[in-house]
Amino acid sequence: MNAVFIREEDVRYLMDMETSINVIEQAFRQLATESAVNRPRVRVGGSGGTMLHTMSASAPYLGLVGWKAYTTTKTGNRFHVAVYDYETGRMVALIEADYLGQLRTGAASGVATQVMARPDARVVGIFGAGLQARTQLKAVCSVRRIDRVEVYCRDDDMRAAFADEMSEYCATRVVPVAIPDQVASEKDIVITATTSKTPLFDGRVLDEGTHLNVIGGNFIRKSEVDVTTIRRANHVICDSVEQCQIEAGEFVEPIQAGAIEWSRVHDLSSVLTGQETGRARPDDITLFKSVGLAIQDVAMAAAILAKAKDEGIGQPLPF
Repeated sequence: MNAVFIREEDVRYLMDMETSINVIEQAFRQLATESAVNRPRVRVGGSGGTMLHTMSASAPYLGLVGWKAYTTTKTGNRFHVAVYDYETGRMVALIEADYLGQLRTGAASGVATQVMARPDARVVGIFGAGLQARTQLKAVCSVRRIDRVEVYCRDDDMRAAFADEMSEYCATRVVPVAIPDQVASEKDIVITATTSKTPLFDGRVLDEGTHLNVIGGNFIRKSEVDVTTIRRANHVICDSVEQCQIEAGEFVEPIQAGAIEWSRVHDLSSVLTGQETGRARPDDITLFKSVGLAIQDVAMAAAILAKAKDEGIGQPLPF
């Protein structure tokens, strides 16, 4: 049986956020029991030119192994995920994975929000108005009943367009705000989904009880939050501590300053299985740092492939 090629538009048709959250939660649970294995990202390329990023994972619980590879250039990015049969090693699918990546990153924050944000969380502040910000907000609105969202980005027009679009998409009120610290203060949930290399707000403005999803950066030289934010966080959880030690710039300065130690940082998988807690008290500040894992991509690919087979979608490949 030939492998199939699944296009970007088919992924958008086949997958929704609610399904994605369930898929990603299961993937994290399998990591906790060592029924899945994740390998961190590797990057090759030159300064100022095209860069190739590759990452891989094994998911015996799905009967698959796979990889994600993507290129970043001055003119755009290209994303692909391939999965192989666990027993035979035969490729079963090659998938265009731009929207897949947006969904799985949002879904991971949705899973973290389920177990770390206060049950009565209603007000959100979000930094960023791009594609990742859209799926981040959709995921949070899928697991909490959100009444109000405030959004900040540097471009006034993008901020307003995001507010209009997401008010309808998430069926809640989204308001553009021009002051970064205002977006972070008096919020139940704060989301950072930007390309910023420097902190977006002063951590002193965070209310007690706030939950943060910090997802914009996966380079060691970038940090969306400051030392104060990390110091104030009672619980700090990563999608993968191993990978965050390589890629999460948010921890570099706080560790140098003695504001946190890696022994205090735990995997999301350990929270889902009850080995660690994501929130002990209502007034705890909690922080989830995501850099993106290959096991998420492989798990999403498995779900997309199953749906594609049911719908008769996918172009046969000549091997």
